[in-house]
Amino acid sequence: MNVTKELLAEMLMKYINREIDLSNLVSWAEDMMRDADFEDGSFELIREIIANIGLADVREFGLTWDDCYDYLHRLGYNVRVELRQVV
Repeated sequence: MNVTKELLAEMLMKYINREIDLSNLVSWAEDMMRDADFEDGSFELIREIIANIGLADVREFGLTWDDCYDYLHRLGYNVRVELRQVV
């Protein structure tokens, strides 16, 4: 598998939108660190973010909203929160 900035951003959005939980995100990151290739031209950025996500289940590291916002911004995305009323 080739991890692109787009794929990494999609996984972070799945976590933010609660489509996957932290343990699944961490497991995915660990799998990607072990088995995947990273997008040419963004290798260092993707590797750094995935490495940090892979440690997010360790209490001392964690994964905050600010972390996700920063990662997405560095991946080239602006984050905007939209509030929708539950019907």
